[in-house]
Amino acid sequence: MYLDSKKPSAKAAVELRFEPLLDSDEAASLLKIHPKTLQRMARNHGIGGIQVGKLWRFRASELDRWLNRRTAS
Repeated sequence: MYLDSKKPSAKAAVELRFEPLLDSDEAASLLKIHPKTLQRMARNHGIGGIQVGKLWRFRASELDRWLNRRTAS
């Protein structure tokens, strides 16, 4: 039961965050590797990527997590 007898709105309960996607060239330059190497890694599930048609897109946060996992081992 809510004190003011109002339920929170759906907008207040869910906050959506949109992270812009990087293309293969941008993502590869961050990792200092060739874009084709990055695409192959994504195709083989070695790194998280999103395929849109023939193009690959990457989240910077996912690249950062991958890099942290690699350097921690």
